[in-house]
Amino acid sequence: MAVCLLIYSGTASLMFGALLNRVPDPFTLMTAFHVIYTAMVVLSAVCGVFGIIAGLALLAGKRSGRTLALIAGFLSLSNIPVGTTLGIYTLVVLLPTRPA
Repeated sequence: MAVCLLIYSGTASLMFGALLNRVPDPFTLMTAFHVIYTAMVVLSAVCGVFGIIAGLALLAGKRSGRTLALIAGFLSLSNIPVGTTLGIYTLVVLLPTRPA
């Protein structure tokens, strides 16, 4: 997702900028758009890194895999639609603790 956001950042900026022709201060809104867009790129990259590390840890049978997967699932809830679906599934499956 982070790679796609980086590839299409020019298109997204152009499309958002086209909407700003009737606002009193378009430069402030464009700056806010770039800040939010950058935050979404960073969040997507962090989700991807946590997801890959969690997957490798779960395959290796490490105890930290469950915690990393829960973190990745929680962070990916804001990525609509696939991240929300996978995040909810991850939280439902991994959140309940089993009695010892």
